[in-house]
Amino acid sequence: MGSAKNSSTATRKARIEEMQRAERARERRNRTLAVVTAAVVAAGLVAGGVFLVRSQSDDPGSGGAAAGGKAAGRFVTGEDGVRKWEGTLSRNHVARKVAYPVEPPVGGDHNQVWMNCDGDVYTEALPRENAVHSLEHGAVWVTYTDRAPEADVEALAAKVRKTPYSLMSPDDEQKDPIVLTAWGHQRTVTGASDPAVDAFFEKFVQGEQTPEPGAPCTGGLSR
Repeated sequence: MGSAKNSSTATRKARIEEMQRAERARERRNRTLAVVTAAVVAAGLVAGGVFLVRSQSDDPGSGGAAAGGKAAGRFVTGEDGVRKWEGTLSRNHVARKVAYPVEPPVGGDHNQVWMNCDGDVYTEALPRENAVHSLEHGAVWVTYTDRAPEADVEALAAKVRKTPYSLMSPDDEQKDPIVLTAWGHQRTVTGASDPAVDAFFEKFVQGEQTPEPGAPCTGGLSR
């Protein structure tokens, strides 16, 4: 049974490494495209053109958001203790604050710039709209309040730092001391040694719930 788990871990690690290589290539292409786009926009402005940039969804076919960008639905708790959001999670890019129905949010409209989530550990609360974009890219987001034991916070930070597609930050507005969040899924854990931590990471880091598998976790917003 141990060998099967090791094989699964190795396969996941290889898949993430391959996605990171693809991400670096995509970033190079994006930099080239950005230069070309900037030149075109500058030329248009000189000519007196007026451009209206409309925020769009990552996926044009994802449909519209609920009023105010809120996600319509509710949590359903599975036998493993993971709460799954049953309902609509819109994916529109917005430049405003979003009133999410749960804290931390598990999805919904978000800022067009993601939080860096390549094992990034933040010491201040994050803009939710940017962190939700990281969830869309397949990241697991670890959040904690000042009621979480310092030893657990340090241990979880060490785990995040060695895990691509993860990030961590304080969140004193959440109900429980330690919460793990992925797109459409959430779990409260008792501490860093809770077996549910490894199980959640194993299942949801670039898991099947990811709307945009392989999308970058670098090149975004960092604090």
